[in-house]
Amino acid sequence: MTTLLVIAKEPRPGRVKTRLTPPFTPPEAAALAEASLADTLDVVARTPARRRVLVLEGEPGPWLPPGFDVVRQCAGGLDERLAAAFAGCDGPALLIGMDTPQVTPELLTVDFADCEAYFGPAEDGGFWALGLADPDPALLRGVPMSTPRTGAAQRARLTGLRVRELPPLRDVDTAHDAKLVAKAAPGGRFAAELERLAGAGR
Repeated sequence: MTTLLVIAKEPRPGRVKTRLTPPFTPPEAAALAEASLADTLDVVARTPARRRVLVLEGEPGPWLPPGFDVVRQCAGGLDERLAAAFAGCDGPALLIGMDTPQVTPELLTVDFADCEAYFGPAEDGGFWALGLADPDPALLRGVPMSTPRTGAAQRARLTGLRVRELPPLRDVDTAHDAKLVAKAAPGGRFAAELERLAGAGR
């Protein structure tokens, strides 16, 4: 079975989802980040997996469900941190972030029987999921992160591998993203938190 990796930051005001500010305050942006992370971890907890790992910058909180190993993120750029997350796996692994609370167990239930990689593009030009049958950190090191070409650059690294494409998803980066993602997953904590903030005048 597959190891499921979630790379995330502790949802602390001023440290997460800074592009939501404004219109949201730093504590409100952190509350949305926590809701997104909680939804994501809940989905991962309900997905069949060999192992579930939270690759975390910061400290775990009450939003962490049971059944996860917590691994500290290494120093360096995002490419180095993603590479290190895969380096800690000894078999097939699928990595996602904390920015797609609309993800489902069906999307994360992958089978490497007839492929060597999975790739999930993000609508902003990045990627929301990367799966590797043989978790080679070199496939990530040096990929320019947080640019409109990140997804294309990472996908190019998979050239020569048999790749299955996952459907594109929207990351939560801006307030506009938040509204669309909440609409896509209306029953989650993220949608409820956004609705609460809207009721408070946001």
